[in-house]
Amino acid sequence: MLDDLVARPSAGLAVRCTRALLSPWSRLALLVLVLAGAATTVLLLEPQRLLADGWPQRLSGGGAVVLFGVAYGLCTAAFVPRPLLNLAAGAIFGSQAGLPSALAGTVLGAGISFGLGRVLGQDALRPLLRGRWLKAADGQLSRHGFRSMLAIRLFPGVPFAAANYCAAVSRMGWLPFLLATGLGSVPNTAAYVVAGSRAASPTSPVFLIAMAFIAVSGLGAAAVAWRKRHRLGGRAQEPGASAGPGATGTPPAPVPEPEPDRTA
Repeated sequence: MLDDLVARPSAGLAVRCTRALLSPWSRLALLVLVLAGAATTVLLLEPQRLLADGWPQRLSGGGAVVLFGVAYGLCTAAFVPRPLLNLAAGAIFGSQAGLPSALAGTVLGAGISFGLGRVLGQDALRPLLRGRWLKAADGQLSRHGFRSMLAIRLFPGVPFAAANYCAAVSRMGWLPFLLATGLGSVPNTAAYVVAGSRAASPTSPVFLIAMAFIAVSGLGAAAVAWRKRHRLGGRAQEPGASAGPGATGTPPAPVPEPEPDRTA
């Protein structure tokens, strides 16, 4: 009997500790620690030195291309800018081998970030989506995930890591996210890889065309962002949009949660 009385409080304490460790805010804190550790590791290792020092000569062939793709994915999940890695892929392997390695690393890094955000951050952050812009972005990604993410990747105005974690907090599905990332990243990634492969001859037509494409895609991203913001601002100024809850004497109708986009 005494053993049972001692065991029950111990079991209850273990359950409470487990619930606390698995709570949304505990998982979010773990996500912050993981990302801070990854960013610190990047600052210490300085992977951008690949542009200056080159790839180790003892690593060559198909294995080196695969290894670079894995390293690329880990680096993007740790906030290393993709343009630097794309330039390095072209400078080290050329455009033919560098492009598939960079694209594989792009999808891998996006998948890592999306998984971390979905498992560790979604439950804690979704209740905080209360602002007009946050709700609009969440609704767009949740209802039209593939189309929205494809546009984000084609017109890279949103930082890569920010897009990954925003998609993870939304109700967007895994398959649309990865497919849109892979397809939408091809043009911009190819431009940077080609530019990196021809960096030794910056006056060559191929290099100039690649840089022109990068500039045009940046301008296109700015135009798309301005148009989206203007459209959302116009909706907010429509008659009755500024009326607060209960202005007509009746409570507002509940807004259903957006259905996840599970189709490509």
